[in-house]
Amino acid sequence: MTRKQQRTALIGAVFTVAALAVGLTLTALGRSVAYFYSPSDLAALAAPPSGTIRLGGLVEPGSILYTDDKAEVRFVVRDEIASTPVVYAGILPDLFSEGEGVVVEGRFGPDGRLRAAQVLAKHDENYMPREVAEALKKQGRWKEGERVGE
Repeated sequence: MTRKQQRTALIGAVFTVAALAVGLTLTALGRSVAYFYSPSDLAALAAPPSGTIRLGGLVEPGSILYTDDKAEVRFVVRDEIASTPVVYAGILPDLFSEGEGVVVEGRFGPDGRLRAAQVLAKHDENYMPREVAEALKKQGRWKEGERVGE
């Protein structure tokens, strides 16, 4: 092998290893990333996302329903434009209540409801998750002086 052929083979091997590393990284990230949506963002989609998502908005007043054995709770997350039904099996945060901000993480079930694996409630009267604040800014509904979470 000539020196030029060795150099070409080395460059090809380095490129192949780098491409493989990038491919594996992107595959691993694709499985663990949860994109943030507001209810109006979901309403604008042709079909619900197939992976894990985060949904942020306000808990619609009068929408919280517990099953008879209280093993599951159903509620609606909404913004000014649209709403999304949610089902959650687990213990809700103490600050979870009607009309308050919430971020839920989960996947859509075959019934069209978001099956939440995690429910996060806001911290105090001024706190708002960064994703919710950005969604409100896009809609032109941001209130100056609100504190955004990290």
